[in-house]
Amino acid sequence: MSEERQTLLEFPCAFPIKIMGARVDAFAQTVLDVVLRHDPGFDAAAMEMRPSSKGTYLAITCTVTAISQTQLDNLYRELSSHPMVKVVL
Repeated sequence: MSEERQTLLEFPCAFPIKIMGARVDAFAQTVLDVVLRHDPGFDAAAMEMRPSSKGTYLAITCTVTAISQTQLDNLYRELSSHPMVKVVL
């Protein structure tokens, strides 16, 4: 029996990931470093950043080129476990 997860995605594809964390100086660069480890061709200029209404948090959207479910799972896992990251969607 195969344990490979079924996915509705067709690879490769553009896949947006939203990362939220405290609005601190190194947050955007930290997110970029993690994303580049999983998608070396990611263009930093394509990062979309929006501060929260009070300016306490920063939401960053990175649209990565997903080549497999494993790649996405590993990216989510690394982002989610990072101490600066509060939420990954």
